[in-house]
Amino acid sequence: MIPVALAPEPLTFETEVRRPGSQFLKKHPKPSNNDFKQAPYWRECLGDMHKAYGGICAYSARWLSHGTVDHFHPKSVRPDLAYEWTNYRYASERMNSYKGDSTAVADPCSILPGWFALDFSTFFAVPGDNLPQKVTVLVSETIRVLRLNKDNTLVEERFLAVEDYARGDVTLEYLDRRYPFIAHELRRQNLTEGIKSRFQGLGRN
Repeated sequence: MIPVALAPEPLTFETEVRRPGSQFLKKHPKPSNNDFKQAPYWRECLGDMHKAYGGICAYSARWLSHGTVDHFHPKSVRPDLAYEWTNYRYASERMNSYKGDSTAVADPCSILPGWFALDFSTFFAVPGDNLPQKVTVLVSETIRVLRLNKDNTLVEERFLAVEDYARGDVTLEYLDRRYPFIAHELRRQNLTEGIKSRFQGLGRN
């Protein structure tokens, strides 16, 4: 995960999402999940979110061809924010499902650079060095809840992206566009060249 700058609210958001959402909340002041299923107006801004955030998942920091709208503050906890742009994070369906109604996940729009790091020996996401204890706990819990290391598909995808870069099949600029967390960590750890030697002589199955 890397810091995400909150994008400006789309011009159509008021009429397509907030206004009908507000009307729904007036009729259902304490909506259940089933109630919300009848009024998923947040989906109207999904295309705007993909464009605004360059298709990058706020949690896994990887490019998505199709994403979902995640309510950072869960609808079950803050129904009043269900139709507010500032509460939306562009996320993969998998990350959205893993996060669920958890309130223990770090906000990509509030974290600082260096909170999350990448261990290039395991391709695991890990807490950064020299963080305050409470930040380390938050980062560790975020990694656990989102299964950033337990989901083998995510770990393998990181490995393959770095392998492609190390072999010269893709550029660092490509990683910036598709895997910005990996690109950031390669630069931060001064591995943009050094990582290439790790893959020399290794054959791909």
